[in-house]
Amino acid sequence: MTTFNPEKLSVEYKGGVTTTEPVIPRHYTLTHSDVTGELFLAIGKQYAWDKINPMRDEVLGEWKTNGTSLYYCVYVYIDQGELNQNVAAKRAEIFRRELPLALSAIRYGDRSLFDAYPNLDHASIIVTFMSTYPQFASQENWENFRRFSK
Repeated sequence: MTTFNPEKLSVEYKGGVTTTEPVIPRHYTLTHSDVTGELFLAIGKQYAWDKINPMRDEVLGEWKTNGTSLYYCVYVYIDQGELNQNVAAKRAEIFRRELPLALSAIRYGDRSLFDAYPNLDHASIIVTFMSTYPQFASQENWENFRRFSK
């Protein structure tokens, strides 16, 4: 895993979302530049679909509720049948390797929200790997944001 560098992160709040409000709806779109290593985090009431490139290497996230508990959902796009199994396997491997960095960037980028609502650090992170290949499609508990805070 690459080490998270806060200086390489740009954060943009969109569509009425502030550094601390609202918690729901609050959607995260994390993209990056392979050339510069920069990370770009858009936080809004909807995903920033305009920031997503054809490679589909973004990390999407949102806060949800289960009764009175909050949890954080992450979605990563491996494939939907357009890639062969070897390419899908490589994408799955890269996402798994880089996801801790992505979660650290999201946690750091939205740190004012976590400061305002410290219980968010204890919320479960549920990651959905989306793929047509059963061996790459899964939903997993990735603990909580305490693991990814610096």
